[in-house]
Amino acid sequence: MITIEDVRQAAARIQGSVHRTPVLTSQLVDQRAGVSCFFKCENFQRGGAFKIRGAANFLLSIPKQDIGRGVVAFSSGNHAQAVAIAARDLGVSATIVMPTDAPAAKLEATRNYGAKVVQYDRLTEDRQAIGESIAIETGATLVPPYDHAWTMTGQGTAALELLEEIPDLDALAICLGGGGLFSGCSVVAHGINSKLRLFGVEPEKGNDFYLSMQAGERVEIPLPDTIADGLRAPKPGALTFPVVREHAEKVILVSDDEIRETMRFLASRMKIVVEPSGATAAAAVLHRKLPEGISRCGIIISGGNL
Repeated sequence: MITIEDVRQAAARIQGSVHRTPVLTSQLVDQRAGVSCFFKCENFQRGGAFKIRGAANFLLSIPKQDIGRGVVAFSSGNHAQAVAIAARDLGVSATIVMPTDAPAAKLEATRNYGAKVVQYDRLTEDRQAIGESIAIETGATLVPPYDHAWTMTGQGTAALELLEEIPDLDALAICLGGGGLFSGCSVVAHGINSKLRLFGVEPEKGNDFYLSMQAGERVEIPLPDTIADGLRAPKPGALTFPVVREHAEKVILVSDDEIRETMRFLASRMKIVVEPSGATAAAAVLHRKLPEGISRCGIIISGGNL
């Protein structure tokens, strides 16, 4: 199980590799949400998303005798870009396994960062198996998108920064894909303040964590058909699920229409570009889906690669 000290060590490790992103507020948003909102804007992060935190921590943790053989990862976009950036920073090769239906902007950006892209059909092929095969053939290190302690602790540095800047929060709302961001952030949040209320947020069509929390075990769903392309993992991670189950008060579901409306609202009122996955947690707050008793909520905007 990861600890807050692990996250603090990750923060020191990646300090020169990531941006300390701003925390933004808006009176108009607060009026709409009925609570004071504090947005940790990872859409302004390197690569346009929080993923560089976990990728940089992972690559910087790989033993020196191994990192020279390069890295391989599988991702629909943001983790792909993050691994490509972290590999370029270290001067090592990166091969990224991406689905054929990945957003064109994310695909192009990954290639522009210098990575080799191998595409696959997500409906008929197993991306993890492809990545593992490449790793075996080349000797490269496989960099999981969420289900690894190095990834989880790197992602948790987002909450560490947020709570250093805004310590008096009642709650955090964090999107749930594979669970890496929530896992790292929840360990930080409860390590700092055990009374913080933590809420994971999923799209209605990608409700694997919601169902898993109800069942008390990991539940796999068909590949979700949702606009939130970064939250389409069909099953919670083996390592992330126990952390989410321990720390999350509740998993909240939002519709694709609520996500779209939130993206428009943030663009028009706060003048920020937020991708669907990045707007998911905000959608839960803006549509007043949090329980009563919360007055100050931190919201992690996970990305802006729209």
